[in-house]
Amino acid sequence: MHQLILFASGRGSNVQAIIDFFGSNNKVKPALIVCNNPEAGVLEIAARHKVPTLIIDRKSFKEPDFVAQLQKYSPSLIVLAGFLWKVPEAVVQAFPNKIINIHPALLPKYGGKGMYGHNVHAAVVAAQEKESGITIHYVNEHYDEGATILQAHCTLSKEDTPETLASKIHQLEHFYFPRAIEFLLDKLPL
Repeated sequence: MHQLILFASGRGSNVQAIIDFFGSNNKVKPALIVCNNPEAGVLEIAARHKVPTLIIDRKSFKEPDFVAQLQKYSPSLIVLAGFLWKVPEAVVQAFPNKIINIHPALLPKYGGKGMYGHNVHAAVVAAQEKESGITIHYVNEHYDEGATILQAHCTLSKEDTPETLASKIHQLEHFYFPRAIEFLLDKLPL
């Protein structure tokens, strides 16, 4: 069975989409949800679906024991689903080509430190871009610079606001992210 470790910082809508997508799949199991926000909505999702959680702070995130805690689950993939911290180099090195992220823009545009959620959508709208979208990519030691797995596009109109763009982006995320995970898992041995 493929074990997924899901990292999230907020509401957890992408985590919910992933859990829903793999709900009846007996080959994929969300094994752990790692969260850096003890008030995050994703923890309610975890409780509802009986997925164990691990709450981290900046110190524990960088401890050598953190890698060992993750390794106990033998994850096929570590999925950053709305996780706002940069992954420590030790974690990236311990799980080469096994950590993926979703970014709410078409990288390399609108990536890097501080470019997440509303910040990205506001920047895209302010620049009067004609399109935006999502990028699913591997995680390396730098913000939003890992190899691209998939990009999906949406068009913008002059009437779009950061909020309407966010809605379009969420639709893309919830459709494509679980399917990209499935595609990657299908290439891995069980």
